[in-house]
Amino acid sequence: QVQLVESGGGLVQAGGSLRLSCAASGRTFSPYGMGWFRQAPGKEREFVASIVGSIRTRYGDSVKGRFTISRDNAKNTVDLQMNNLKPEDTAVYYCAVSRSIYYYGGSENEYAYWGQGTQVTVSS
Repeated sequence: QVQLVESGGGLVQAGGSLRLSCAASGRTFSPYGMGWFRQAPGKEREFVASIVGSIRTRYGDSVKGRFTISRDNAKNTVDLQMNNLKPEDTAVYYCAVSRSIYYYGGSENEYAYWGQGTQVTVSS
């Protein structure tokens, strides 16, 4: 039973910060990439950030310099620190685990497991 549970979403003013956390259970995901995606109503799911091995990271262009992804392999969690939030960051944020080891790209199709999402709302 593989489960991913996101937490930490909420309502924040523009310029504020939130920290999202994703807890994985059912297996260890240490060799797999873990990523964050987001989806706003009426829009396609968008790649946000990913990490593999707690070393290599990548970010979507819209969040570079503002978001930081990190991983705690001992706890099987991945976090997303979001700073300087903007209204356009409003979306449901999902964490995901890649289907292949070492993959940490931005292709949604390459992620096998998904959490239920956590809502992030940024007000003006």
